[in-house]
Amino acid sequence: MSGIAMDRRGLLGAGVMGAAAVAGTAMAGPTGEGAMLAPGVSRGDLAGALKAMRAVVGDQWVSGDAMAVLPYAKNYLPDPSGRHRPVGAVCPASVEEVQAILKIANQYRQPVWPVSTGKNMGYGMTSTAMPGQVVLDLKRMNRILNVDPELCTALVEPGVTYQQLKDYLDEHNIPLWIDVPTVGPIVSPVGNTLDRGVGYTPYGEHFMVQCGMEVVLANGEILKTGMGSTKNPSAWQAFKWGYGPYLDGIFTQSNFGVVTKMGMWLMPKPPVYKPMVVRHKKVEDLPRIVEAMRPMRINNIIPNVVLMMSAAYQLAMFHRRSEVTQSTAPVSDAEVAKFAAAHDLGMWNTYFALYGTEGMIAESEKIVRGAFAAIDGEVMTQEQMHDNPWFHHHATLMQGGLSLEEIGLARWKGNGGGLAWFAPVAPAKGSETQGQIALAKQILGKYGFDYTSAFAIGSRELHHIIALLFDKSDPEEEKRADACYRELVTGFGDQGWASYRTGVHAMDLVAQQYGATNRAVNDAIKAALDPNHILAPGKSGIA
Repeated sequence: MSGIAMDRRGLLGAGVMGAAAVAGTAMAGPTGEGAMLAPGVSRGDLAGALKAMRAVVGDQWVSGDAMAVLPYAKNYLPDPSGRHRPVGAVCPASVEEVQAILKIANQYRQPVWPVSTGKNMGYGMTSTAMPGQVVLDLKRMNRILNVDPELCTALVEPGVTYQQLKDYLDEHNIPLWIDVPTVGPIVSPVGNTLDRGVGYTPYGEHFMVQCGMEVVLANGEILKTGMGSTKNPSAWQAFKWGYGPYLDGIFTQSNFGVVTKMGMWLMPKPPVYKPMVVRHKKVEDLPRIVEAMRPMRINNIIPNVVLMMSAAYQLAMFHRRSEVTQSTAPVSDAEVAKFAAAHDLGMWNTYFALYGTEGMIAESEKIVRGAFAAIDGEVMTQEQMHDNPWFHHHATLMQGGLSLEEIGLARWKGNGGGLAWFAPVAPAKGSETQGQIALAKQILGKYGFDYTSAFAIGSRELHHIIALLFDKSDPEEEKRADACYRELVTGFGDQGWASYRTGVHAMDLVAQQYGATNRAVNDAIKAALDPNHILAPGKSGIA
């Protein structure tokens, strides 16, 4: 986050919210005195676990007192009861230290919450799904273990950031691109992939381009997935599947193990890259945009994840709400349209790129222009958009560039820093859009919040990305945001539009939308792999 300071423990310092916004969240006394503990864990158990962990990693890498743990409790989510604050943190530097920590966790029945870099803004940061957990902070495990320029693969540890990986490629003059989420410089490829995050190049589906994991199981044993468990595993980052059941998927969005190494595929730098945007002036044009775009995505004419950004979302990146309206009611389409027109934006701004040779791009561009001319779309290139900041932002992301600009969303309503992502999924059909927009506006409006959204077409699916923006420094507004988010989950779930990802504040509720059998299978896997339930209880609704 812009303005973050790091001390020797890597704890979050002053960021968008600032220290004042989390004042009063500290736990009284040493070793979590006054904090909520995990079920069945006494204060003596917690103290014993932290003492044993200090013997493994050193005193400076264990946090248990109120002030040291406080930064780990910081997040942007609605948490009016303070339920999602950890009671401690431990930072191992090696796989062997992770194994030792899990042995201690089993001994004291003290649950741990693994994080890579803990920068998943709007989903929970380093806060925990259930009370009483010790954050297992893997940021010190930050080695780039291998990059193969011929196979275009990398093997990294969880503490590696996208910035670190890009710097490595640049320093070694390796012509490969990374693919990043919106706050890529501070985010871990391992953490983002395990939460099934996405980016904006043709390699934007991060789990699809993941290949091979090393996982420390709850009992301390090490599992290497895919080809990794064979003798001299030269194909570990080349062939995803290995032999027998494919296991990598069960370690995403789960609490079944601690991933300590992950392979990934990198995209060769194309000879030509051409970013584009299509602007539409009417809110009602969205169904036509989706219908025009879907066949071009399925046929790979447009090879990257397509973003259809509402003007309200775009404005919130660089502007404050008070610049758009003085009303306390949800901002209106007319107010957004007036401000957007003055800033060279459409009501929908569809970003995509073409990649390849000059000839390939020329042929694809003909098809794209024809499709959008038929629905009154204004197709614009980099030369035409000049220094438009929104175009520059997306053009950067679509070539694997790094940016922190979308953190500006958290300042939409002031310095309170409240943001929770809601991300339901539907088929990529125009008919799916209007009902979702109407339902979102109805629920958000009921609680007094603005509709700030984007849609994305991955391949055949349509992601509806809603940013619930609120003032976290206002306790009453934080309670309304919590209630609003829960109604979004259930309201959209009732229509078959369940979320594919959520923050720690709503994991159990989102899991309920997927039915009892799904949860029972997850629970059975959990019981088999982690019988003492020491790995991240509550993650994705799995105890």
